[in-house]
Amino acid sequence: MQVDLSRSVSKLPFVIALDQGLYEKYGLDIEVRLEPPDFEGGISMPSTNLFARIWRKGRELTSKDALWNPNIIVSGANGRIADMASNAYAPRFISLAATDCKVRAYIVAGKAFERLEDLKGKRLGVSSLRGNTGFVALLLAERMGWDPIQDISILARGNTIDALREGRVDAIVANERSFAAASQVDLSILQATSTWNTPLAGNSVKVEAAWLQDPQNREAARRFLQAMIEGIALFHQDRELALQVLDKWHGITDRPYAETVYEGGQWIPQKPYPCYEGTIKAMEVYDSNALRKYQPEDFYDDSLIRELDESGFIDDLYTTHGSKSP
Repeated sequence: MQVDLSRSVSKLPFVIALDQGLYEKYGLDIEVRLEPPDFEGGISMPSTNLFARIWRKGRELTSKDALWNPNIIVSGANGRIADMASNAYAPRFISLAATDCKVRAYIVAGKAFERLEDLKGKRLGVSSLRGNTGFVALLLAERMGWDPIQDISILARGNTIDALREGRVDAIVANERSFAAASQVDLSILQATSTWNTPLAGNSVKVEAAWLQDPQNREAARRFLQAMIEGIALFHQDRELALQVLDKWHGITDRPYAETVYEGGQWIPQKPYPCYEGTIKAMEVYDSNALRKYQPEDFYDDSLIRELDESGFIDDLYTTHGSKSP
């Protein structure tokens, strides 16, 4: 099985599961692609075995499709929903679970800016236009009554402290890592968007709907969720382990910085059901004629997480500090 991961704190439980051998514990032969770390010393895991057998009806990749083709993608669900409105070839991905269902980013700017109103006509950096930070930028424009094209420039690949310092953008939508860095330097925190209490189709475990129909794939997904859920339990119960993983895998050796990142993830739910309200909000934000043929339920399947919850698997992780066998 192949899995795609990035570096946000909402994905840290998945990295903990990798570090602690939980995928193997639940019977998965897994290959992970983890994007390059922000700091020297972190571990990067690009795909190195493009022809490996993957858990898709026993098929092997051929030279024609010898590209990274993950069975499971762990990332924001907003972008996949937006794709269905604008990409004729977009596969239909569904979310099985989620660790991030509320907007929680920060609007960070240079000291010359004191209010959100000061950003009108300026450049706002986001990671991608359809990622979670891009979604927050659209929400900001909506809340301020701005046209997201004419009244503010939303720039992809621009949500880093470096982009702000180099003058490539005037403000950024900061994730927990960028916020932790901003807290250590002379920058203005204009808004903690968590105060908006706005739902988000955020970091999710996503698979293609057709892939999940195969009983073997469904069992693989169930085992993946078990490892993820135990990783979440370890995140909440073992602060030192989480900080060690930030050091080892992400290269975050600065203790105060690491602690700020860790604290930024305390909202990760123990029971990571899909983002129901966030899916509805994403469909509103990316509204189009193409998207209106779908219902919110077309973008998630909570049956596996519900089975694990009702079986007592999740509760046992917090009452006995152990876990059930697969």
